Amino acid sequence: TPMMATLILPKGYLPSSILLFDSDCVGIVPGSEAGNKRGLVALASPSWVCYPPRIMRRFRVLDFHTHTFLSDGVLSPMEMIRRALHQGYLAVGLTDHVGAATLPRVIEEMKRDCALAQGRWNITAFPGVEITHAPISAIGELALEAKARGAALVVVHGESIIEPVEPGTNRAALESPHVDILAHPGLLTEEEARLAAQKGIFLEISARSGHSLTNGHVVLMARRAGASLLLDSDAHDEGNLLTPSLAWSIAAGAGLEEKEIERVLWLNPRALLRKLQRRLTPLT
Repeated sequence: TPMMATLILPKGYLPSSILLFDSDCVGIVPGSEAGNKRGLVALASPSWVCYPPRIMRRFRVLDFHTHTFLSDGVLSPMEMIRRALHQGYLAVGLTDHVGAATLPRVIEEMKRDCALAQGRWNITAFPGVEITHAPISAIGELALEAKARGAALVVVHGESIIEPVEPGTNRAALESPHVDILAHPGLLTEEEARLAAQKGIFLEISARSGHSLTNGHVVLMARRAGASLLLDSDAHDEGNLLTPSLAWSIAAGAGLEEKEIERVLWLNPRALLRKLQRRLTPLT
């Protein structure tokens, strides 16, 4: 791991902190510890957060939250699966936004593409939905219907601070036995996090711009309550898909320690993977 770096910045400019990227590491140096003379900033002994080699050797991304052109994504379901495979994914969940009207069609189309893809390629693809901006009184029934129609995975669009999600959505999702993940839950309360722990529902750390603003808060609430976390891309095109090093950096930036990161990026996703695999149905 490099211990010294030099940056060229405008003379006299000194940011509050500097992030350095090297291979699978991210280094953080407080601006107060860096000197700027003649535009050269020497950074001695940055605090490096590195992706541990023991995990790197075995880690493939499991991402349970992506979107296709069946809602507001860019790619077809089949191309999203193919792009995820090319990116090195072990598993991908296709979870397009749905309401009452679109839920049946989206699940039916998703089921066929996921079954075909994983029957021919070395990737597990889950047909799912993200119940989005639904009235809180309807979330439970929509989740039940999604599972009944063959969705392996049900995500609920949580109370992100950047969208006008109906207050109470987080709790309604956590009270449903048919919900698997509460996505980007925003300013989640400790009580809600404890409910997630009791119900076995995963809380999401988001890689999505905007939704990610409260990642640190979600980590804090989950840690206090003993709730399980996942990190998902919320990808809408191929450029949003995760790599192991990016996922590690996002998790570290959310305030997770190394052992916690291993659980969030590997152990928890594997546990959900095993659970969801029992729900997959073959293409008929």
